[in-house]
Formats: sequence, structure tokens, C-alpha cells
Amino acid sequence: MATHLITGAGSGIGAAVARRLHARGDELILLARDAGRARELAAAHPGAKTLVGDLANPDRLSWAFSHQALPDRLDSLLHIAGVVELGAVGELGLKAWRSQLDVNLLAPAELTRLLLPQLRASQGHVVFVNSGAGLNAHAEWSAYAASKHGLKALADSLRAEEHAHGVRVTSVYPGRTASPMQAKVHHQEGKAYDPARWIDPESVATTLLMALDLPRDAEVNDLTVRPGR
Repeated sequence: MATHLITGAGSGIGAAVARRLHARGDELILLARDAGRARELAAAHPGAKTLVGDLANPDRLSWAFSHQALPDRLDSLLHIAGVVELGAVGELGLKAWRSQLDVNLLAPAELTRLLLPQLRASQGHVVFVNSGAGLNAHAEWSAYAASKHGLKALADSLRAEEHAHGVRVTSVYPGRTASPMQAKVHHQEGKAYDPARWIDPESVATTLLMALDLPRDAEVNDLTVRPGR
């Protein structure tokens, strides 16, 4: 039975992945920002363990983990949580920049650093759910795209560094996916939101699980998923 640590399991792609892994009997460790959220996640996934750490404060993650029990081995670390705040470069303040860089880039870097010993022990897999914005930046998307371009660099460097330890690294680049985040984006863009137009989170979960379940003789480095409609 594999053990997976998942961020962002409360909604969207993260919730779909957590449901699929839970249904097949894998062991889940779900990261929550606080104790209340941890109880909600545990109730939604009976038998799952929780770990409390706020991705919005990556400099506090090491302290938070020092007060909790971490697994000895970890088969995968799934970075799925993310935040977005649109705005033109000339208008977007530092608070919006920092919040997106903290959650989307610095927290994944710190989580990975803290859990690398467990991943090496099991020759595990690190999956970064990136974004199409991690490959191309458009107007109003500067801070989010910068955080996701940085996430690609993190994944590429980690892959090169950890290959000798048997740790696999995959980046997944979904296009617009029907989720609460996408609803927020549409609101910020001033557009009507129709989830039927976009990728179902279950479809992204399917691609992610394919990368996880690939035999050891192969590795998916980069996986782009686009709306089919």
C-alpha cells in the first residue's frame, strides 16, 4: 500500500486525486492549514491522516512539522494547492505577489526539502501540479505565471538532483479546469463561469495517477493537459 502526502485536497484537482487514491486503498496524509481544516479533511476521507501546516507561511512549516509525526517513508508528494490573484504589473501590489509566490513556489520548495529523506527512502515520486501559465504568461497573469514558471524550474532542478536517488519528478500543466479557483478567475476577469467548458478535475486526476502508476523503467517528466472542447 502506497503512502501519499497531498496538498490542496479540499477542492478541485486535489480533492479528485484524494478520492481516487482513497478509493483504491492507498494511505493518505492530507496537509491542512489549521486544525479545523484537518478535521474536515479527515471526515471526508475516513482513515486518512492529516498534517497541519500553512502554505501561506512557508517559513513556519519546519517548526510546524517538528511538533508532529512524519512518516518514515513516502511514496509520493503531490503539490496540488495553489492560489491566484490577477492584475496588471502596474497595479498589482507586493502583497498579491508575495502570497502567490509563498503558496505556489516557496511552500512546495520547503515541503520538498523537509520530506526528501522519506522520498529517498522509498524512491518516491514528487508531482507538481503546475499550470498552462507556467509555460506561457499573458496580460494580467504576471505574479501567478511567475510563481508557476518558478515551479517548473524547481521541478527541473529537483529531477536532475534526485535522479541518482531514484526519486521521480513530474510536472503536470493543466489548462483551465472546472474548480473554485477557476470560478474566482472568471470573476476577476468579469466573465460568466460555465464549468462545462473546462476540464473536469477527474480528468486531470486520471493523468496524474497515470504518471504515478507508471512502472519503474519509465518516468513522465512533463505532462500538458488541455480542454478538449
